[in-house]
Amino acid sequence: MSAQALLVDASIYIFRAYFSLPERWHSPAGYPLNAVYGYTSFLVELLEQLPEDVVLVAAFDESLGTCFRNELYPGYKASRELPDEALAFQLQACREVTECLGIPCLGGDRFEADDYIATLSVRGREAGREVTVVTRDKDLGQLLLATGDRLWDFAAGSYLDAEGFRERFGVAPAQFTDYQGLVGDAIDDIPGVPSIGAKSGARLIDAFGDLETLEPNRHDLGGLGIRGAARVSRALEEHWEQALLSRELARLDSAIPGVELPAPFTAAAEAIDAAHSYLGEIGLTGAVLGRLSKLRERL
Repeated sequence: MSAQALLVDASIYIFRAYFSLPERWHSPAGYPLNAVYGYTSFLVELLEQLPEDVVLVAAFDESLGTCFRNELYPGYKASRELPDEALAFQLQACREVTECLGIPCLGGDRFEADDYIATLSVRGREAGREVTVVTRDKDLGQLLLATGDRLWDFAAGSYLDAEGFRERFGVAPAQFTDYQGLVGDAIDDIPGVPSIGAKSGARLIDAFGDLETLEPNRHDLGGLGIRGAARVSRALEEHWEQALLSRELARLDSAIPGVELPAPFTAAAEAIDAAHSYLGEIGLTGAVLGRLSKLRERL
């Protein structure tokens, strides 16, 4: 395998820990630390498995309500609540421990983690590296554009490449935003086109390739074998602008100014000591600290 750019969708793993682990650990101020514990455990396990000559970056979602997509469509992710004080503490603590470990971090109030990862994936390919995105978010499948690109669902221990993505969703990675323009995304409050579900959306994109080619043909879909073809045609006619907007909301920004690929990552004893000290300061205890110590001994 060629040298890799390993791009971590950090928020996915923070929230996975937040919702799955009990509130067994607490800070001196009484804030729960379950997300910090689970996320740090994930980071340690990831560092234990790192190949040589790997670029490692973690991207964080910090733009809820302030992302450029909210300017395009105020309803984008409107159903999500802002973090309360306790969760905000854990989110910041997770970024802090990542930085302590020497892992470069990206996040901001205008772009989402996915946009930073999209930009870094371009930089990685330009540098001749295979791009591996550590995530379980299907939206990042649109980045599987070159041989060697893959998504790594770390918790499941599974990988997804462009061929596997097409088998799963019925469209190629490069067509995924057109597909989402039709079907939308309820999790992100992307509206899509009413009456078009996953199967009919995939069938339309498979037949026409993209929305531009579909547009002049949307009045006559009878030959595609789509159930309720007349109803789907009416929905496309009535909501075409919404489909185009939904595609724009789903498309990742791969050209964030100033975002460059960092140097290959090297685990340093001083960084592990800093992470260990920080976790102790906020009150974290348990096996994860022992694993950090063992990781340091290996260096």
